[in-house]
Amino acid sequence: MNAEIVAVGTELLLGQIANTNGAYLAQKLAEIGVNVYYQTVVGDNPERLESVLEVAEKRSDLVLTIGGLGPTEDDLTKQIVARHLNEPLVTDEAAKVKIDDYAAKSGRNQTPNNAKQALKIQHAISLTNHNGFAVGDLYLNQQGPSYVLLPGPPAECLMMIDRELIPELKKHGQQSHVFSSKVMRFVGIGESKLVTDLADLIDNQTNPTIAPYAKMAEVTLRVTASATDEKQADELIQGVVDQIMARDGQYFYGYGDDNSLANVVVNQLIDRQLSVTAAESLTAGEFQSTIGSISGVSAVFPGGFVTYANEAKHQLLEIPANVINSQGVVSKSTAIWMARRAKEKMQTDIAVSFTGVAGPDELEGQPAGTVWIGIAYRDEEPKAYLYHFTNGRQQVRARSVMAGLNLIRQRLAAN
Repeated sequence: MNAEIVAVGTELLLGQIANTNGAYLAQKLAEIGVNVYYQTVVGDNPERLESVLEVAEKRSDLVLTIGGLGPTEDDLTKQIVARHLNEPLVTDEAAKVKIDDYAAKSGRNQTPNNAKQALKIQHAISLTNHNGFAVGDLYLNQQGPSYVLLPGPPAECLMMIDRELIPELKKHGQQSHVFSSKVMRFVGIGESKLVTDLADLIDNQTNPTIAPYAKMAEVTLRVTASATDEKQADELIQGVVDQIMARDGQYFYGYGDDNSLANVVVNQLIDRQLSVTAAESLTAGEFQSTIGSISGVSAVFPGGFVTYANEAKHQLLEIPANVINSQGVVSKSTAIWMARRAKEKMQTDIAVSFTGVAGPDELEGQPAGTVWIGIAYRDEEPKAYLYHFTNGRQQVRARSVMAGLNLIRQRLAAN
């Protein structure tokens, strides 16, 4: 099945907001074997929207619109699509009850345009909106392309895709096979190196397929297989995963779209009952904020230090003045002392430290992107590692945090 996504909204067309819904929908469709060959953005204009639909239905089996289902005057997607299909709009009673109940409970007067959100194309399957009021539509057309209408707000759209649309497409699909995917996550290796290592697997891929994606300081691979059932698909995927792991398993840290290096590291620390702290200069608390977002981290993270100024390093960490005076703040020695003192003061099993030049200017003759990360692990002598990052101040800090997490991951793996 070939699909086309039509995002509706002048704010999208003018670049005032990003079309994140379209990217998410395309990814979810690919996972169930639906090919997205075109994506179009059109403003809130009835004539232009209809012309886009006319083009889309000539080249696609499934046309999916996002946006234009709200209560305002410029929300016209459902009306235009219904007219295009020569179908009437009717009220979805469950959606209407939901809107009425909300108005009653909130003490607000119901306005006529709110009822507009409960309308659906007469012969369409209603897609429940779990985070809002505008009902979605799945119109299965036997004489031409089928249509899907989704709301624009991401909180509404993404949940409708996951909980309503994808299950319905699977239920009504005419496929004799299933699609299954596994996302592998790698850190400490660039996309070009990973792709080079796997060049023969990627060049000769048929089923399963391997799709690399570069993200902030990491790379993911999506391995997708088609088979007669899920068990067979999973076996095909595992065969490719084994080959990938044999070549670059040292960089692999976990599976899943929603996973993260912070999540993996924190949970490994919890499982091993190892505590961690940090002393941050360059990153100004970003490492601690990152691990602090993981549920359960309080079991292993008692707190840490943000010592941005040299005086704070003296006062809070009691780093000898001669270390910074003689070696500089951007140095191996300072990174080691920061990790050592943080571990001693917080009495943790592990400490990491960050010092360097975020930019844009040089510091102590060191160019922007020069970063030293120290790690003190249990009773071992602390060590520090030099990195050179690029792409601006915020990326330098974000990549430093990922590098620090990866040092902990590698140390845990070695143990």
